[in-house]
Amino acid sequence: MRNIEFGHFTLSQSGPTPVIAEIGVNHDGQLQRAIQLVRIAADCGADAVKLQIFRAGRLMHNSSTFARYQQPNAADANPTDMLRRYELSDQDVDAVVAEIRRLNLMPLATPFSPEDVERIDRLDLPAIKIASPDLVNWPLLRRAARTDRPLLISTGAASINEISSAVAWLRGWKAQFALLHCISAYPTSSADANLCWIGEMEARFGVAVGFSDHTTELMSGALAVAAGAAVVEKHLTWDCAAEGPDHAISADPDEFARYIRLIHVAQQMRGSGGKRVLDVERDVRTVSRQSLVAARDIAMGQLIGEHDLTVQRPGTGIPASALPSIVGRRSGQYIRAGEMLTWPVISDAA
Repeated sequence: MRNIEFGHFTLSQSGPTPVIAEIGVNHDGQLQRAIQLVRIAADCGADAVKLQIFRAGRLMHNSSTFARYQQPNAADANPTDMLRRYELSDQDVDAVVAEIRRLNLMPLATPFSPEDVERIDRLDLPAIKIASPDLVNWPLLRRAARTDRPLLISTGAASINEISSAVAWLRGWKAQFALLHCISAYPTSSADANLCWIGEMEARFGVAVGFSDHTTELMSGALAVAAGAAVVEKHLTWDCAAEGPDHAISADPDEFARYIRLIHVAQQMRGSGGKRVLDVERDVRTVSRQSLVAARDIAMGQLIGEHDLTVQRPGTGIPASALPSIVGRRSGQYIRAGEMLTWPVISDAA
């Protein structure tokens, strides 16, 4: 698997799993609310905070409509007007990024146009997050790839052929990137989470795969890490009952802190690859493995048969697995019934 550098993290199944607090539009277009969310993210133990950088008039055509999940909060006449309320000015974005850095977190952003990528360039952010709808946005992906920053690319609502095309473009541009498993449903039900796709995409594309979580389950991030996710992104809000398109599918401060703690436990439990005997297993291995023991007296020089042997714990003598190589050899000395066999009592002669 091709690992990528992501700030001071290396995204891989064996390394630490960074958690990104997505504050998106949950700041409600208010600088102080955005600062509050950054501080909550730090208190909860997040590793990074992600903004969305957009201009509604540039992003939306006048034919745009609300998604179903947005309709209950659609007080505006159209999606463009709604998004304008959630824009942060350049000065506000500067202030939020400065606060993220002050708290020693990693600042990230999602652009929605090549012009937004220019803004990320000027902010000198360490990586770029690409939203699921833009997996197929060739101009945006190309501009993001030209920054030479690592790209985190969500794959919600994408076919496998669309992901394959995007991967081919990115490799052609020699971009560093990871894919994020994502379901573009708000919220995502447990039945639709399909965490098994994390391993499928990693095996198919040979890249680190993370999880952009739209479920409301606190254990979903931990389960994703157990399934191989190399990075996890989750929406953070100050109040799940607040008005706005994303609050209801986000985690509040208490939930987010518990979410991260469960991820850390899952990360420990996932461990590192390469099946081996662990130090913590050696005591039990010794006392519970089996050794060959004489089932009856065996005379010196006697040809040893299987009926002359039995198997007992502990595993401090000749291991039971060696029985086929012991049968048919001669004893090198007299062996009493009940004596555990060791290699010096076995002759090399057959």
